[in-house]
Amino acid sequence: MELKPLRKTKTELELQVSGEDETILHPITHVLLQNNDVEYAAITAENPLAPIKTLIIRVKKGSPEDYLKKAVKQLEDEIKTFGKQIQ
Repeated sequence: MELKPLRKTKTELELQVSGEDETILHPITHVLLQNNDVEYAAITAENPLAPIKTLIIRVKKGSPEDYLKKAVKQLEDEIKTFGKQIQ
C-alpha cells in the first residue's frame, strides 16, 4: 500500500491510496463517520476497478490526520478483540 497526500488544509485531507481496494478503506470511512466531528469521509475512484483510490476526510475541528489515526487504531483494536474471541 502506498499513500500520497494530494491536498491538505486545516480541516481537509485527500490521500491517494495505491495497492488497496475498498476492503480496508470502507471500514475506515465507516468508523470516521461515526465521529460527530467528522463532517465528510468518502472514497472515490475513476472506476470501481481502478487500482488507485482517493480517501477524502473533512472535519469540523481538529486535524483530519488525527481522526484518521484514531479510526485505524479503533479498527485494529476491534480486529484483535475479534481474533481473541475465535481462539
